[in-house]
Amino acid sequence: MDNLTHSVVGLGIGALIDRSLPDEPDTESQRVRTRMLLVIGALASNFPDLDLITTKLLEPPLGYLLLHRGHTHTLVGALAELIILLAGTWLLWPGARGLLRTSARSRVAAVGTACIGLLLHIGMDGMNVYGVHPFWPFDPSWYYGDLIFIVEPVFWIGFGVPLAAMVRRKGLRWGLFALMALVPLGVTLAGFLQWGSLAGLLALGVALAALERRARHRPRGARSRMALAAGVSLSIAYIGVQAVSLQQARAIVAAELERRAPGEQLVDAALSAYPANPLCWSFVTVARGPADADADAGASIRLRRGLLSVAPGIDPATACPAALGGAAGTNATPQIAWQTEQSEPLAALRALRKANCHVDAWLRFARAPALAQADGTATDARWGPPGSYNFSTLSYADLAPLPCPHRVPGWGYPRADLLDAQ
Repeated sequence: MDNLTHSVVGLGIGALIDRSLPDEPDTESQRVRTRMLLVIGALASNFPDLDLITTKLLEPPLGYLLLHRGHTHTLVGALAELIILLAGTWLLWPGARGLLRTSARSRVAAVGTACIGLLLHIGMDGMNVYGVHPFWPFDPSWYYGDLIFIVEPVFWIGFGVPLAAMVRRKGLRWGLFALMALVPLGVTLAGFLQWGSLAGLLALGVALAALERRARHRPRGARSRMALAAGVSLSIAYIGVQAVSLQQARAIVAAELERRAPGEQLVDAALSAYPANPLCWSFVTVARGPADADADAGASIRLRRGLLSVAPGIDPATACPAALGGAAGTNATPQIAWQTEQSEPLAALRALRKANCHVDAWLRFARAPALAQADGTATDARWGPPGSYNFSTLSYADLAPLPCPHRVPGWGYPRADLLDAQ
């Protein structure tokens, strides 16, 4: 997830926990507790991304691919981050230290907010197509949720509007409301959101703002948690809708691939959601040929990129935002569009892995490895068609004469199922 989403969610969690507890006995203690939980929530929700400072330890693109979402995005790493964050709060913030000394509920709230923030960061990163490996060192495997787009405006609105409504200064409050309306509008005009998605986001924002305004007339008044709880609940519900839609999308991909290439064995289907849209999906299939899956000689890895709609009568694949998944093409049906296709001998990929240690390291990240042997590059097809250049592209021919990379993390190979000869 992007750090704006992480920050807004962290602030929302801090505010929700603060408003769910009885008030502190005096105004100053309550003011410190509110600020402390907001700061801890925001920091905890971003702490795992401190691994970005380590990406220079390996040459590009390996540093970013292997060290970002690395050790700080594991449960073991989160435990160390929890200790650092709470120790820093105690040592560097005298007001918070005084409160934590005297208030047991503030101590519990601080630890709980930090834990939830760290776990939410790892969990939210794990919900998209990029993946995480949270159980290292016990399990180095990558886990992919394929549920949520990496920048999800539903979370901006679900957490951001209730937070903005809490701002006391009227000018700043309305400025934040305007920002949360104008950013999705700009994204829609740029072609990344459909107008129906924008309408849904604006309706959600208006409903949450109205709920917060109404809650001010209830017993807890300005400290009501009603709108925040509703935003959290709606965000969770959206994830549930995405999960149902994802299963339908997987079934469509598997059935369509079987029709298109009945002799192939589908190994993986990496799906990426569209923002604020549970109907459109882009995908990359990783399949193994030939038909005889036990006949290793002559086997190939076959990658296909495309996009689909789980409800073509409402939102056909041809209407899915081209700025994200690419154009559907002239051969698209309302349900599915096949965009690019590549076939590479498995023997060539295995041989290159053995001959080039940079490729071997890169394969610890690549879920859909695509080779362009003509120009000596490799690209993960999740991020662009084979032969394209993006942040995952490795110029392996240029790196071949160089020494092997050191300190390569021992993440599991996503395509170990194809790299190891059977």
